[in-house]
Amino acid sequence: MYTLSVSSLNEQIKALLESTFARVLVEGELSRVTFHNSGHVYFTLKDENSAIKAVIFKANAAKLKFQLQEGLKVVLDGAVTLYKPRGEYQINCFTISPSGHGALALAYEQLKNKLSSQGYFDSARKKHFPKFPKKIALITSATGAALQDMLRVANSRYRVIEIDIYDVLVQGQNAAPSIVKALSLADARGYDIIVMGRGGGSMEDLWAFNEEIVADAIFKAKTPIVSAVGHEIDWVISDFVADLRAPTPSAAMQMILPDTNELYQYIDSIESQYIQIIKQKIYNSKQELTHLINLYSGHSIEKKINQKIEDVKQLQTSYNQTISFKMQSFFKEVESIKIRFPHVMQSRINIAQNQVATLQKMLESNHPKLKSKKGFAQISKDAKVIDIASLKVDDIFDLMNDKVKISAKVLTKNRLKKV
Repeated sequence: MYTLSVSSLNEQIKALLESTFARVLVEGELSRVTFHNSGHVYFTLKDENSAIKAVIFKANAAKLKFQLQEGLKVVLDGAVTLYKPRGEYQINCFTISPSGHGALALAYEQLKNKLSSQGYFDSARKKHFPKFPKKIALITSATGAALQDMLRVANSRYRVIEIDIYDVLVQGQNAAPSIVKALSLADARGYDIIVMGRGGGSMEDLWAFNEEIVADAIFKAKTPIVSAVGHEIDWVISDFVADLRAPTPSAAMQMILPDTNELYQYIDSIESQYIQIIKQKIYNSKQELTHLINLYSGHSIEKKINQKIEDVKQLQTSYNQTISFKMQSFFKEVESIKIRFPHVMQSRINIAQNQVATLQKMLESNHPKLKSKKGFAQISKDAKVIDIASLKVDDIFDLMNDKVKISAKVLTKNRLKKV
């Protein structure tokens, strides 16, 4: 028997496998999905009883519309091949489809769930739209019927609006980058509103508005954005991320633009209200003016001066009456005084004379010369009145009253004790 090297054996196995299983469709569940930096994706496909390794290289992986996830059931379309360095066989996938699903439907649900969890759809971040926009941008195909529908509605509703058109691809592989670029330009130019729109079509036709790069651009935009893609039954990712979803492009214009006819009616209504308000204000002002005139006439300077003059006159009359009454009373009192004065004065003189006589008698009765001074004498020495306490034993002194003078000599001197 011929002996083979390991490499030769692997080479023969590889040739046999690749010729026998050049194209296979295999269904199973994804496991151990690994996204390599090179762009290749490595994973295991398994069922209840066994497993096989598989790979999808970068070029084919880039064409997938959905994300490969652990546990996802798929159908692999590829060829069985052998990786000679390790002697392992695997499936080299050309394409992968979700089992029981369309790839686009699965990709749509995956992206929708991802963006929802990241807050892209939150109502709190939705921007408000101006009631009377001045300038808007339309991001759509310049040759599509959707553009004409939008312009027609705008012309019939609100002709004063300024509209700029950004011509983009709305389907195909390059549509999403084209839309993102136009959206970035429009957002930087300060429009009041940006409308992204296109007419109806299949899911594949509308797919550009389901791309994550378009959702990111809408989410990051500072300008209020309307998503108007397809028909009313069509829902795309941009509808959830945008600040407003319109069922059709023409409906978008009806939703964001005021109706000129309605504005005319509104203006007429405001005019009527304004006229009524002005009339009422004029009437109220007239009433207030009349009231002020009456108040003024009742509190005018002229009236106040006249009132003061009347007050002065009344004061003068009252003063004259008071003075006249006082003078009359004074004259009557003077006459009474004249009559009573001599009698009063004579009475007072008599009383005073009697008091003087009484005092004179009292004075005479209390005159020192008339009083008895028995037992009292004045002490003097050398013709000077002295105090008895100043005398010494053997001093010669004089005792004198109003009738007699006696000379005496101190024999003894004793101090008296107080009791």
